[in-house]
Amino acid sequence: MKIKKILKRLLQLHPKSTELSLDRIKRLLKDLKNPEKKITNPIQIVGTNGKYSCCTTLREIFETAKYKVNMNISPSLRKFNERYYFSGKHISDYKLYELLTEVEKINKDKKITFHEFICACFFLEASRSKSDVNIIEAGLFFRLDASNVIKKNISSIIMPIGIDHKDFLKKGSIDEIVYEKCSHLLGKSKIIISEQKIDIMKKIKNTISRNSSKKIFFNEDYTYSKTSEGFIYRDKLGQINLPLPNLTGDFQISNVTTAIATVRNLNQFEITESHIKKAITKIKSEGRLQNIKKGKLRRYVSKNNQILVDGAHNPLAALAVKKHLENLNLGKKIFMILGMMANKEHKKFIEIFKNKVQEIITLDIP
Repeated sequence: MKIKKILKRLLQLHPKSTELSLDRIKRLLKDLKNPEKKITNPIQIVGTNGKYSCCTTLREIFETAKYKVNMNISPSLRKFNERYYFSGKHISDYKLYELLTEVEKINKDKKITFHEFICACFFLEASRSKSDVNIIEAGLFFRLDASNVIKKNISSIIMPIGIDHKDFLKKGSIDEIVYEKCSHLLGKSKIIISEQKIDIMKKIKNTISRNSSKKIFFNEDYTYSKTSEGFIYRDKLGQINLPLPNLTGDFQISNVTTAIATVRNLNQFEITESHIKKAITKIKSEGRLQNIKKGKLRRYVSKNNQILVDGAHNPLAALAVKKHLENLNLGKKIFMILGMMANKEHKKFIEIFKNKVQEIITLDIP
């Protein structure tokens, strides 16, 4: 309850939930003595879809190889604590309360968005944690996101990019989105580019062409192919025969492959094929094509049907969900219960499921 009260206060520090600027986060970080400069081996993940899957795959691989990991993700599903992962575990309620209280006192009620504040909290605690690597999921776009305050990292990862959050852009075009996500990636590092649509890949290449980082492109420097028993990962170091990851949907193989390409290109870590094989079978991911097998929904609503929960909220993600439903070949009617924010591409999202779902029931979001 004490944590909820603090979070409620933080939401009132700025009239908007999002206002793209780095001024406020930089001011607060300066007051905190710039903890973002003290974190170890940051990896930054940008993109529209698949960021969380990549983050959690990276975490499993590093931890299987006995490295300590900090990780910052957004949003959380069950508890706010899920956003903060330090040296092998999510932050406790006690530690979270202490951290939020400390930063709140230093901020002194100055104007700052909720996302900016909680990013500053992560950097502060991460600077105190004896970890080997920090995995940081970018928020809205990247160029003016609160996570873009680090001056040096070991890798930037570009996950699949598509149309989303058009209301924050001047024209709402894909060119603007690619620019916002990719134009300010750090130089003198390594940029891993995931599987993309052909036209998007061309736009990414053009945007990062002058970036001084080494670039590792899907289909040029690494790739994968699915087999009857799993999938084969290939890069310039060779190939690895792998079991299917503990994630639902063929599109997740692509996300996992990007994480594998990242660790295979980070020479400062000793990660073996055995570590990778073991790690991908342990990945935990809720709310991503999650098959609900127990609980109230199963007991009282649908004992004899399959229930899938997914956080898809843009056309690119909808295509992945549709493909998964087709692969299931259920032979049953499919009903969709849908809740989406007002700023999403509702029509394009729903059109993708034409002739695929029997009925769509929409929900209000309070």
